Amino acid sequence: MDTKRRQILKAGLLGTGAIAFGNPLQLSTAKNHASFNGKSLRILILGGTGFLGPHMVREALKRGHVVTLFNRGRTNSGLFPDLETLIGDRNNGLDSLHGHNWDVVIDNSGYVPRHVKDSARLLAPVTSHYIYTSTVSAYASLAKPLNEDAPLAKIADESIEKVTPETYGPLKALCEKRVAEEFGGDRLSILRPTYVAGPGDHTDRYTYWLARTLLGGKMVWPGTPEDMIQIIDVRDLAKFTIDVADKNIIGTYNTVTPAGAFTMGDLLNDSLAVTGSDMVPVWMDYEFIQAQGNIDEGAFPIWIPPISEYAGAALVSGERSVAKGLWNRPTRETARDTVAWWRTLPSERTENMRAGLSLQLETGLLKQKTNPG
Repeated sequence: MDTKRRQILKAGLLGTGAIAFGNPLQLSTAKNHASFNGKSLRILILGGTGFLGPHMVREALKRGHVVTLFNRGRTNSGLFPDLETLIGDRNNGLDSLHGHNWDVVIDNSGYVPRHVKDSARLLAPVTSHYIYTSTVSAYASLAKPLNEDAPLAKIADESIEKVTPETYGPLKALCEKRVAEEFGGDRLSILRPTYVAGPGDHTDRYTYWLARTLLGGKMVWPGTPEDMIQIIDVRDLAKFTIDVADKNIIGTYNTVTPAGAFTMGDLLNDSLAVTGSDMVPVWMDYEFIQAQGNIDEGAFPIWIPPISEYAGAALVSGERSVAKGLWNRPTRETARDTVAWWRTLPSERTENMRAGLSLQLETGLLKQKTNPG
């Protein structure tokens, strides 16, 4: 499997991982919503202290819901000191879940089908609604524009539990299947996000473009300004997830920015606008980047190269979720709030980007572009 396929399959892979941050929701101008039905729900979040979880916790609390967390207590354990936290492990450590019942379970931490099946089986008799966070990487092919009815990836050996770039998508698809076996189609919601962006993004795949722009000078931008990309602001994903809980919305939904509405040129303009940087973009086409030989395409996160095998990777339909209330804030707001959050981080974090083109490789590319041969 080639590098770009591995990169795409990881869309969202690290989206629920651990990161410490303050309260980035205070930075947003997005509208707040009270609980739609006026009922206080008892919500269990499997995880809750990584990237997605805290935004969902805050959104649920803001609407008056009662939230319980289940996790190992190792990541950001002091983030929500007033919440009930059940300590356990999804790998044969579910004992603390016994003896409780909830209206809704939100599963942000399910990557291994056995783990998802175990928790779903235990919770099915005591929970009305299960919301599973999957990924667009669960689809079998990204070659054409797709919607929720497109075929899902399969894995030949369903006993495999090691999550790698190659197994990530198929395992998430199998997780969907396992939870459906326990909850059926009338009590289950599956959300398939694309690249998750916004305050707290520990993957740096979206943040890279903003952070590098802050440094100024000449900066390599791959492809063309017209190349389409897709993201989902973590706060919009959180709001929609709690909407799904509030309204008891059942079914499968891609959570993405509208297909064709966001481009690399838009990302560039957002980056310049919110940073005030003197960065000068240098666009380099795919053929030139490929010809260098030592540049991993993963060095340009979120960007999709113009190859037919991935022609639909940034054209995933989100119409079904929009019809149910998904609202995508302006991407510039996402950029603004991400930069504000980034500026609060210590230098040992900001000086060690976790994605994107290294300055050394970028210098080499710029030199080769200026002085070919």
